[in-house]
Amino acid sequence: MLSFEEVISRLRFKRVRTAVVADIRRQVIMDVGKRAEAGLQQNYQYKIIRIMRPDDANIMGNVHGGIILKMIEEAGCIVSTRHCNTQDGDRCLALLVRVEKTEFLSPVFIGEVVHITAEITYTSKHSLEVQVIVMAENILTGGKKLASKAALWYVPCSLQNVNKIMEVPSIQYVSAEQKEEGRKRYEAQKIERMETKARVEEVMPPLPNSEPHTVGFSQSSLIHLVGPLDCILHDYVHGGVTMKLMDEVAGIVAARHCNTNIVTASVDAINFHRKIKKGCVVTVTGRLTFVSNRSMELEVLVDAASLVEKEMKKYRAVSAFFTFISLDKDNKPLPVPPLKIKGEEEQRRFEEGNARYLQAKAKRLADNRQ
Repeated sequence: MLSFEEVISRLRFKRVRTAVVADIRRQVIMDVGKRAEAGLQQNYQYKIIRIMRPDDANIMGNVHGGIILKMIEEAGCIVSTRHCNTQDGDRCLALLVRVEKTEFLSPVFIGEVVHITAEITYTSKHSLEVQVIVMAENILTGGKKLASKAALWYVPCSLQNVNKIMEVPSIQYVSAEQKEEGRKRYEAQKIERMETKARVEEVMPPLPNSEPHTVGFSQSSLIHLVGPLDCILHDYVHGGVTMKLMDEVAGIVAARHCNTNIVTASVDAINFHRKIKKGCVVTVTGRLTFVSNRSMELEVLVDAASLVEKEMKKYRAVSAFFTFISLDKDNKPLPVPPLKIKGEEEQRRFEEGNARYLQAKAKRLADNRQ
């Protein structure tokens, strides 16, 4: 899969751009077409269509990645909840537990119409996978582009007892191979989710008067009281709301480091470790971990504590890594200022980020050869 940086650079060459877009759309059509031929598509699919407004974008007209993430999660939640309530027993609500790495392939602008298609692609006994495709349409020219693709995992919780995990109705697969590939993805995400949950790290406050282009200089936090508008049924926070807050904080950190227009390029797996309930105060903290010549990796951590239940101590609710790039006035990538490392902990996080960067780069090169 192409990164946002690679897509932008290819926009300079019309012929290459046309070929790339055609290949991507052809693959999307093939994947959806297989299910349509089997007569399964409509049973497991849901669509959202909405025009992008000025309040969805930054001052440069780029739609916030958090807005796209929120819409992706809304579509995923709806199709998952509908499917899980097709069986007898307690009514249930599908809650988000993980979002796989999400690439923002093309920027979305004010006035464009976003088409979000969410489809259930795998079910286990207690969870289900939803694949989401985001297309952006220019309604003046009729042109469409693939803006993003994502994979989300949900678990159905009973409305009678939110701690009770319900069984998921199985879906029909086009082939045995498709089911086996889904099982492999399920096993992989389950292992990674447990490994991430085991890594609990306190967020240290930045030093006063931090030097520019250091971690402490750009580190930012947002404190938010969870109210009724943030919640779905059973007074628990909507996953899309949390992701939008995370993207906002990450954007502030990236902008402080570059002092330019920045956009979300990708999001590594977002892990939802524990539920957040109405009345909690959430602290969303973002900090730089790694910087390459053209991109920035930021770790975003969400901690929660109840405002009314004093016995409930502060806990880690969500964690993820965001990647941003810096753009000029023509939306072309700019070099990113180097990150000045202070101390062993920052050096450790930088090396870990570099390893993730090299791994992602190798994967993109391997995908391009296929």
